[in-house]
Amino acid sequence: MNYYIIIPAYNEEAFIGLTLQSLVSQTVLPKKVVVVNDNSTDNTAKIVLDYAKDNPFITLVNKSSSAVHLPGSKVIQAFHKGFETIDDQYDIIVKLDGDLILPNNYFETILDIFKKDSQVGMAGGFAYVEKNGEWILENLTDKDHIRGAFKAYRKECFLQIGNLKPAMGWDTVDELLSKFYGWKVVTDASLIVKHLKPTGANYNKAARYKQGESFYTLGYGFLITTISSAKLAMMKKKPLLFLDYIKGFWKAKSANTPLLVTKEQAKFIRNYRLQKMKEKIF
Repeated sequence: MNYYIIIPAYNEEAFIGLTLQSLVSQTVLPKKVVVVNDNSTDNTAKIVLDYAKDNPFITLVNKSSSAVHLPGSKVIQAFHKGFETIDDQYDIIVKLDGDLILPNNYFETILDIFKKDSQVGMAGGFAYVEKNGEWILENLTDKDHIRGAFKAYRKECFLQIGNLKPAMGWDTVDELLSKFYGWKVVTDASLIVKHLKPTGANYNKAARYKQGESFYTLGYGFLITTISSAKLAMMKKKPLLFLDYIKGFWKAKSANTPLLVTKEQAKFIRNYRLQKMKEKIF
């Protein structure tokens, strides 16, 4: 199986070298790695080009965009820029962040998951962050969810869900749509991915309502949004975020913001979410 990797990167000079080193050290190498330099003002591009000299499967693509880091849209627009440059000779397409250290057997294991079950549409490991000198499980990690920092998709699944959505919630709607179309989403807890920069570290204050907006555009409805908002705010240990999420939901609803999914898909998503909530309660 051939796998291609696309890495959106904005001012990642502190980490991109570590990420690329972990890729060139894989037991099964990628056929292509495209790093999209998204208007960086540091040495990100230089570091990538240095790695590309000795590893011809690594290429650099430059993109101009705003320096404002709103969750979802900026990173996926950069992913799309990279996707435009590749051919279709891949079996697995990977969206990867530029601040990760992967175990050397990461992609060998991921490919084995896809090979063993043709119904697996997405696969990934678990994210760990450093705290007080120890690597601990990132608090947003869930066995039923692959972190947006390292998503691997079977080609057929990726095309069926319509690529990645340039909006916050893209890394939830992709999994929900995969399940809508009958694909499996698989995580492997043995694959420990070191996440060097905490999720959301670059988000600005304007992003605080985006989570609630994403719940609306996923078709959650108010009940599921309320429950999901409370859970997420507590997971982040910032209970007041609950109010921002709810406000974001109502702002999106009042503005008639277009959904990321069809009515049929939204109905499936609500039923799926409610079923999962019931399973955890009972």
